[in-house]
Amino acid sequence: MSRRRRRGLEDANISFLDIICCGFGAIVLLLVIVRPNPPVVLEESLIQDKGLVRALQERLFEIRGQVNFLETELNAKQEQLGKDKRRVAILRSEFDTLNSRKPSSEDQGAEDATQAEDLQIALQTLTREMKRLLQGRKKANEYIAGVPVDSEYIIFIIDSSGSMTSNAWGRLVREVRNILAIYPTVKGIQVMNNEGIYMFPSYRGKFLPDSPSRRRSIVSKLSTWSAFSTSTPVGGITNAIRQHYDKNKKISLYVMGDDYQGRSIRRVTKIVEELNKRNRKGDTLVRIHGVGFPVLLMQDPGINSSQMRYATLMRELAEQNNGTFIGLNNVR
Repeated sequence: MSRRRRRGLEDANISFLDIICCGFGAIVLLLVIVRPNPPVVLEESLIQDKGLVRALQERLFEIRGQVNFLETELNAKQEQLGKDKRRVAILRSEFDTLNSRKPSSEDQGAEDATQAEDLQIALQTLTREMKRLLQGRKKANEYIAGVPVDSEYIIFIIDSSGSMTSNAWGRLVREVRNILAIYPTVKGIQVMNNEGIYMFPSYRGKFLPDSPSRRRSIVSKLSTWSAFSTSTPVGGITNAIRQHYDKNKKISLYVMGDDYQGRSIRRVTKIVEELNKRNRKGDTLVRIHGVGFPVLLMQDPGINSSQMRYATLMRELAEQNNGTFIGLNNVR
């Protein structure tokens, strides 16, 4: 090989190395120039949610303690009332016995008359005491199982979506029957679903007159009632307030469902707050109670599930609108 040819090959090798080095240098320069993006947060931490769960659990324990205290106090008053009733029964028996006896002489008659008068006075005193206790019991019983039952008109707002009708409808019918039972007599009843669709369209905007036959008709029709409904109670609540509110009527809404598919809980509470205004005493136009059915709890037990969102929504609505939220343990 000649010297000129060997020199040409060496120059070619050096040029190839120059190209490779330039390529690597360009890559390093690009890595230096391009600033890496910060990591994207794909999922928020659950620490805050765990704190919310702990706060809700503490609130639940506090409510249970209050319920136990109220139940103990009510049982004590009922026991005292039973004792007073027995005393009144004994005195009435003695009084009737004395009245049935015929006096054998004037002195005996006068003595019996004096005893009868004393017993009559005692009976009147105990009767007044019974009335006082009964009035106190009636006042205490304005709350049954933590639910205020002082309303004269009640409206059921029922989630009739597929999850409810397929899994919890039998339990829902029983709970409607139970709620009616804690109101022995009311002035009016109404039933609609989450969309504001009435069970009895002919009574749209009016209340159904209360009667035993009417209650049986509601329960009977509810067993087979089917109406399209989404899993959000906003339409039913707003329709019930706008169509039925009357300043001379004490009204309670019973919202019954299993989940909430809406986007914002705060938006719902804001809408209801603007519609169901408070007076100077802090009372709202209507009471709003909630009943939760655990249909989806086993399927999606997460804290952000639609089931938990419904419980959070109804607890907030009940607290802000002078009502009570009750979460059921099962759907059977």
